[in-house]
Amino acid sequence: MAVKEPGKTKYVFVTGGVLSGLGKGIAAASLGAILKARGYSVNIQKCDPYLNTDAGTLNPAEHGEVFVTADGAETDLDLGHYERFLDEELDQTSSLMNGRVYAQIISDERAGKYLGKTVQIIPHVTNTIQDHIIAAGKGHDIHIVEIGGTVGDYESLAFLDAIRQFYRRVGADNVLCAHVVYLPYLEASKELKTKPAQNTVRDLRAAGVQPDIIFARAERPVSDHILNKIGLFCDLDPAAIVALPTARSVYEVPLTLEESGIADYVCRSLGLEVRTGDLAAWHKLNQAIFADVKPKLKVGIVAKYMDHEDTYMSVTEAVKAASWAAGVKPEISWVNAEQIEQDGPDALLEGLDSIIVPGGFGSRGVEGKIAAAAWARQHKVPYLGLCLGMQVAVIAVAREVLKDQTANTTEIDAEAKHPVIALMDTQRKVVNKGGTMRLGNYPCKLQPGSKAAAAYGKELIDERHRHRYEFNNEYRDILAKGGLQIVGTSPDDKLVEVIELADHPFFVASQFHPEFTSRPHRPQPLFASFVAAAVKQPARAK
Repeated sequence: MAVKEPGKTKYVFVTGGVLSGLGKGIAAASLGAILKARGYSVNIQKCDPYLNTDAGTLNPAEHGEVFVTADGAETDLDLGHYERFLDEELDQTSSLMNGRVYAQIISDERAGKYLGKTVQIIPHVTNTIQDHIIAAGKGHDIHIVEIGGTVGDYESLAFLDAIRQFYRRVGADNVLCAHVVYLPYLEASKELKTKPAQNTVRDLRAAGVQPDIIFARAERPVSDHILNKIGLFCDLDPAAIVALPTARSVYEVPLTLEESGIADYVCRSLGLEVRTGDLAAWHKLNQAIFADVKPKLKVGIVAKYMDHEDTYMSVTEAVKAASWAAGVKPEISWVNAEQIEQDGPDALLEGLDSIIVPGGFGSRGVEGKIAAAAWARQHKVPYLGLCLGMQVAVIAVAREVLKDQTANTTEIDAEAKHPVIALMDTQRKVVNKGGTMRLGNYPCKLQPGSKAAAAYGKELIDERHRHRYEFNNEYRDILAKGGLQIVGTSPDDKLVEVIELADHPFFVASQFHPEFTSRPHRPQPLFASFVAAAVKQPARAK
């Protein structure tokens, strides 16, 4: 058994039961937001049981977007929720996947660090998990840890046992477990059923963990009778059970938790001072979201991963934040890039007030995205290109200027006559593909007088990247003749970061991903300027 390590950090574990997709990440982030509103330093971490070492190679159609932190970690999308709700920049310590745990243990074993001992799940795996949690929470008043998956999953067992041991390791008065359950509605009897919640609590107890708090998710309002029943069967104080019916917006959840009094309950249980929370910013945000009278803004997102809207979670949340701040109601239309290739852009893009082409990898749908960029240019529709969205815009301009429809990126056509997007010389001989990626924050120098500089209000910025291919510098002067303006570069001027088009109301595209730094209370500058330009367009229905 690990030795007890006294410290000031308090820990809240968030687990889930019954089924996946209940919104553990939103619950964890919302709890963090209302605790931060009480003046506490709050950090948050996601522990995933997958045997991947990070989220970089996970299929976006299955798992949603890959969120990138400032220090370059490729993580689960829940870290995006954490950053948006806490308004804090997280780092790689806030994302722990099982593969990383095992890779570390195997490496240590090969290096002889276990001194000949038999390496086992308990204590070696569970201790390593705990070590990562303690390291991530160091220096904070409260560290919230979401455990991915559902209680009962085989791959989650080591994480649950790590929680069991954690109570003794840091002291039971420094740890709470909040369990998110689901209350299905039975149409035949017109009632919410608590049995699945009772069963998942029993499974959690069987793993050695007694939940201290229950978040009860439901599609219908939850009565006090239901909450009292859960408390009775799960042996919990009714004050520790919070009803979370489906909200109109995820940004309502902090206010729901605040009204429940759960933040005060957490503070009392952890021996923290019970302070008054300042939720004024959250009330103001919700007033903007649900304002009755709003003009509508039709935003088309030209996408290739159409099975899962979570693939573009940060993009849609950035659009919403910018729209709410501008006093308009965003209406997001999903446009299949492959469908544009079949039917042409007119049929799918006509009637939109603005167009976004987000990032992506691979050849599928790229021609449709190029056509969308060309259409936005021709029809003077505000355009925002993100990462691949910048690259396809460059290709669209190149094909027109060079009068060559084969101009392309070498990611798609390695033998392209005009490779306007390509690997840099320093990348060509790198065997490990991860070594060719630009990940995380990189500085960008903006040209004075450009739309991008006006948006940011400054000329030197840092933004997050996740890409491999770059603008081919051999084509800078050639494409400038076609109206393409390079308005953002790396400080040494070697890498193109932002392009704009002359004689266009708003056609801006960045090699970085500005969506990752958007906040619901503070829209990202490029998105804010993009929405403002779309609102001003004469063709837009007022």
